[in-house]
Amino acid sequence: MNDPLVSAGADDSERVVEGALRPTSLTDFVGQGRVKDQLRLVLSAAKQRDHVADHVLLSGPPGLGKTTLAMIIAAELGTALRLTSGPAITHAGDLASILTALQPNDVLFIDEIHRLARPAEEMLYMAMEDFRVDVVVGKGPGATSIPLDLAPFTLVGATTRSGLLPGPLRDRFGFTAHMDFYEPAELQRIVARSAGLMGIAAQPEALAVIASRSRGTPRIANRLLRRVRDYAQIHGDSTVDVDATQAALALFEVDESGLDRLDRAVLTALVGNFGGGPVGLSTLAVAVGEEAETVETVCEPFLLRSGFLARTPRGRIATAKAYAHLGLTLPVGPDQLTLTDHEDVVPG
Repeated sequence: MNDPLVSAGADDSERVVEGALRPTSLTDFVGQGRVKDQLRLVLSAAKQRDHVADHVLLSGPPGLGKTTLAMIIAAELGTALRLTSGPAITHAGDLASILTALQPNDVLFIDEIHRLARPAEEMLYMAMEDFRVDVVVGKGPGATSIPLDLAPFTLVGATTRSGLLPGPLRDRFGFTAHMDFYEPAELQRIVARSAGLMGIAAQPEALAVIASRSRGTPRIANRLLRRVRDYAQIHGDSTVDVDATQAALALFEVDESGLDRLDRAVLTALVGNFGGGPVGLSTLAVAVGEEAETVETVCEPFLLRSGFLARTPRGRIATAKAYAHLGLTLPVGPDQLTLTDHEDVVPG
């Protein structure tokens, strides 16, 4: 499997830019105020006691800064950071080699930790509690278990689906934080900082437009900023103003509510092909030519949170807000979701 950090040309340049935009301290990190205060307390107490910090679990949707916070934790503790991911650890031996290479007080970051292989997950239990692992050498009756002591370390786990994390693993984290979507004002501060770091001349009003269409996610905000920068460079004087911003977002099919092409395709299919629903996920996915998992994980969370879509026991339903967004009149029918139908909605 190729190292995702090894690339060439434009991709490598883009990653360098992305890395430069990451804040390096809790003070510079915008948003997530409660999480920052809690984390600052945990880290400060550990440093005062000159003791390894408790293991940290960060949960929340993609793009909210979980990896950045892991880097900040290592920086605040003044230790090295080792990054890996759950899917990359396919055997217990993979995890053992990573753990035994850690130095005292190092921070180990495991992204998508809920996707760890079961043998590795069970090895992690003992490593987190006792800083020890048992490595089995040989097979059959001649197999021997060799205990290996580990240097004290802090595990930072990140997950986008905390419900899939086994209880025994979740309970071994000393601090658990859930990261929420960002407010437009916070996103505007983030893109203003990013514009300054990238040397982009940008009007505050243009940055406000970008922030309002970024789905509450800093990663999306920074991506849109780069695309608007490109548009202003090619079609203007390299200044990110409101006209260039609106034209660029229209070109990349991001509308005023932050919906992209696939989001609108889902709503259009739901309303046009299925009368607003209810309709099953797999049927809806076929209608838009995408995998069911893509619709469920990429489109649905934002459409549900924004009130364009609802999930009922009978399937997906378009709301009155979805009809209004598409410029259509809401039909009158028993299956259409109204403000009094919340008892039928399955939490997203």
